[in-house]
Amino acid sequence: MTVLDVPAFDVADFEVFGIPGLEPRMEALISRVRPKLTKLGEELAPYLSALCGEPMYPHVARHARRTINPPDDTWVAWANNKKGYKAHPHFQVGLWSTHVFVQFAVIYESGNKEIFARNLEKKLPAIRKSIPGHFRWSTDHMQPESSVHKDMSKQDFERMIDKLQRVKKTEALCGIRIDRKDPVLTDPALLTDIIKDTFDRVMPLYRIAF
Repeated sequence: MTVLDVPAFDVADFEVFGIPGLEPRMEALISRVRPKLTKLGEELAPYLSALCGEPMYPHVARHARRTINPPDDTWVAWANNKKGYKAHPHFQVGLWSTHVFVQFAVIYESGNKEIFARNLEKKLPAIRKSIPGHFRWSTDHMQPESSVHKDMSKQDFERMIDKLQRVKKTEALCGIRIDRKDPVLTDPALLTDIIKDTFDRVMPLYRIAF
């Protein structure tokens, strides 16, 4: 079995998001966090490619559109398109100031959003059973808040599906969060296993997004 050289995350990585000002925070992100996300993207791309049955390309967030407000989170995403990920169903690993997230995502730029919503509606009972209870759902990648899978009712899912079809800005993201103080983040081997397991668990969502 190939041992992946996945980087660990420490307190200083999360403290980057407390640096005031766009340029100072971006400088810290670029020098401290981006190399780790780049490494993570390269290391996990072969695993995800095998899992998905197609080449999956890593893309590290550049935050290029920002001119005033500094980013509150950052990430690496993997998609089946070499040029970009936003328009495609994809996988993400990233950081807010409070936690690391590992998740599947269909965001508002994606033309697959309605396809995903229709298929989720058709397969909802099976999906609700297959996703672990501690996983979390979000409908906005720009906010850190999320809902715990086991606490969501059938009606909660129906409302989310309806919004995915009607409201352009509504998104679907599902995965886990790891608290910034969790020691797993300093154990690259264990962190790798958790990321891979999470991607395995959300694969049914990727499959219904096409």
